[in-house]
Amino acid sequence: MATLISQNVVPKDKSEKPKRKAALDPLDSVQEPDNLKGLDSVKPKKKKKERKESKEAVTEQEAEMKKLENALFGSLLPVTFGNDSEEVDEPNDDSALFFTDRSANSVLSVYEDDVVKGEIVGADDNAKRKPVWVDEEEQKVNINIAKVNRLRKMRKEEDESIITGTEYVSRLRAQHMKLNPTTEWARFDSQAKDDTSDSDSDQDNGDIDTIFQTNEDLVVKGKSKLLPGLLEYARLVDANAQDPSHGPINSVQFHRNGQLLLTAGLDKKLRFFQIDGKRNTKIQTIFLDDCPIRKASFTPDGSQVILSGRRKFFYSLDLVKAKTDKIGPLVGREEKSLESFEISPDSKTIAFIGNEGYILLVSTKTKELIGTLKMNGTARALTFANGGQQLLSTGGDGQIYHWDLRTMTCFHKGVDEGCITGTALTTTPTGNLFAAGSDSGIVNVYNRDEFLGGNKKPVKTIENLTTKIDFMKFNHDAQILAVCSSMKKNSMKLVHIPSFTVFSNWPPANRNLQYARCLDFSPGGGMMAMGNAAGHVLLYKLNHYQHA
Repeated sequence: MATLISQNVVPKDKSEKPKRKAALDPLDSVQEPDNLKGLDSVKPKKKKKERKESKEAVTEQEAEMKKLENALFGSLLPVTFGNDSEEVDEPNDDSALFFTDRSANSVLSVYEDDVVKGEIVGADDNAKRKPVWVDEEEQKVNINIAKVNRLRKMRKEEDESIITGTEYVSRLRAQHMKLNPTTEWARFDSQAKDDTSDSDSDQDNGDIDTIFQTNEDLVVKGKSKLLPGLLEYARLVDANAQDPSHGPINSVQFHRNGQLLLTAGLDKKLRFFQIDGKRNTKIQTIFLDDCPIRKASFTPDGSQVILSGRRKFFYSLDLVKAKTDKIGPLVGREEKSLESFEISPDSKTIAFIGNEGYILLVSTKTKELIGTLKMNGTARALTFANGGQQLLSTGGDGQIYHWDLRTMTCFHKGVDEGCITGTALTTTPTGNLFAAGSDSGIVNVYNRDEFLGGNKKPVKTIENLTTKIDFMKFNHDAQILAVCSSMKKNSMKLVHIPSFTVFSNWPPANRNLQYARCLDFSPGGGMMAMGNAAGHVLLYKLNHYQHA
């Protein structure tokens, strides 16, 4: 029994191995015919050939497509000049961040010769790049720059009118460079200047020394000349639009900083405005209950305001301490009115017009009388010269007096040509010219050195006004003289210096100035404020000047 069982049991491992092999390789037992032998070695070779031919066709097709794409859209590969091969290399994984449009080769070819020769643009000062395109019509076109107001600034001479198109383009470019100057380091010649900087160090030190030895402004000021004929200006918001006066405006003046403006009039109010040309914000109002203001003026140093009226006293406003002091009557004098005065450029002396031809000199520091001057006739107008060391006066006898304030003496007296009664005087900031106005509306402009030398002939006589001259003022660079008469509407003229011709477009044809009474230019000349009898202060921007 035991022997039978042992014969029928088959080992597990031996029985499973043949079955698994048969399942995996069922064809191993089948023998191949003799005529089919060797076919396995032929088929793979044909497939390899077909794959190779298909790959070559694909690569040719891709190359053709890339060629067409490059022609249409440009290549992502960098451009190399002088390479005529059509082979295109595959770009690396790190492709270029910037691509070059091959369609621009026609433009770059203009400078291709320079690149091939190894020339560097800007290496030679005389070398100029060729223009890509030249407009032949520019030479045929003529432009009249005198007819349009905006183009008059491009004139090189006063009588120039018609220029060619090429010249017009060059002047436009020059005007653009003038308004938008480039930095020194960005110019081609900056390296040459840097190379010579070491050799010129001693000279630079000398320039620095001269800068510290002067009190002049380091900001470069425009020295362009103002052309006669038409004045370019723009109307701005009234300076006192936020608080107009209820009476005539007798004084307007800019502070030395060019931003603060005072206005004063017969309504007994002194107002200060922050001038920006848009809002002109009111800062403060000071009311003087016992003095209708006839004149108000900043001291040139900007620390005080002197106010006066038809009274025996005057007021002093300290801008630093915000304190108002009442001064007067002056000791030893019995003047009924101190309404007219002038302040010296050094801010040391106030000259009041007194009775019977007397001129009263008062110290701005102590507010005390320090001296008197006496004219033969009545005194009507005053102006300082030579930084406050000299004083000019005129009045009822029609003569102009020159006073030396150091000796308190009159060193020259001369007749104002054609004048019966002098009513206004003003001098240029440098003092080389002065203008004298009379009650007949005549304004004579004199060269001061020639007048003191004995030549009493005026340089120019201005006869555009027919009523009494009440106010005159030169601007900061003495290129404009404002002449004003309060007895007639729109009776105000702006005179161009040194041509001594009146600007034809002033006063504005479409604007009624009313009865103009006072005027002032900003320290930089960029703004002009004019007060009238209606209580308004008209504000204008003079386009020729860049700074207020």
